[in-house]
Amino acid sequence: MIDVRELRKEYGGFVAVEDSTFSIESGEVYGVIGPNGAGKTTTLKTLAGLLEPTSGRVEIDGKPADDRETRRLLGFLPEESPLYEEMTPLSYLRFFADLYDVPRAVADERIHDALDRLELDHRTRPLGDMSKGMKRKVAIARSLVNDPDVLIYDEPASGLDPLTTNYIIDFTRELADEGRTVVFSAHNLYHVEEVCDRVAIMNEGRIVAEGALEELREQYGRTEYHVFTTVDVPDAVRENGRYRRIVEAMDDVEAVRETAEARGGKIDDIRTVEPSLERLFLDLAEADDSERRRESTEA
Repeated sequence: MIDVRELRKEYGGFVAVEDSTFSIESGEVYGVIGPNGAGKTTTLKTLAGLLEPTSGRVEIDGKPADDRETRRLLGFLPEESPLYEEMTPLSYLRFFADLYDVPRAVADERIHDALDRLELDHRTRPLGDMSKGMKRKVAIARSLVNDPDVLIYDEPASGLDPLTTNYIIDFTRELADEGRTVVFSAHNLYHVEEVCDRVAIMNEGRIVAEGALEELREQYGRTEYHVFTTVDVPDAVRENGRYRRIVEAMDDVEAVRETAEARGGKIDDIRTVEPSLERLFLDLAEADDSERRRESTEA
């Protein structure tokens, strides 16, 4: 379990993360999303024990995240992960396994298992001759050589083609299904929505909302009803021989029905559209920006 309480991280006079509090259960996939500069990478590096909090605490299974032994149980993948390009995947991964004191036989079994699952066949080719997607798979395999319980991935599919991206996102879900805890950030909110059990939405260093997607939809989202009629009704648009009116309440659906029938038509279809994670994110970030401007004006 990861437990974060009132985390604050400053660089000089700049506050990168401010009073963040959340917890992550074992086996969860937890997404951290937000615009550039929101504090995502700082948060993940602090969870990985690579940054010391200015204040607050970060614990993994009851121990400080920056404790030497705790860090040995983590797997961390930074957004930018330069590799030793003259090495091959096998020599590179064996090198990191040695750093973790993993016996060679055990290390080789883990390395080949990870590369098999990631479908990377070119294991003796120099890393410098590999594509970005192949290199990313090697970096992910590196995060697994010490058999960690907690994986922290910063933009694991950054800059990759759609096919490789989908594969890595699916692999992330598989890791959680094995009982590992996975924390990751991503700009592609569709993938976050697909695999995350819960998400934290950050804006300018603060968590502005946190929870399961359905909870966020219920608390912050607006469900829309797309009502299709056979005749024109006020505020409708014509689509493929029908008319579509968007409303936000069942009472409004009933009003559309009455109007359509009064004009000699009827409702042909009703579709319920839940807000996407991207829509929730944009609305919450905009609301937070407005609140900050208001507070600044009143100060």
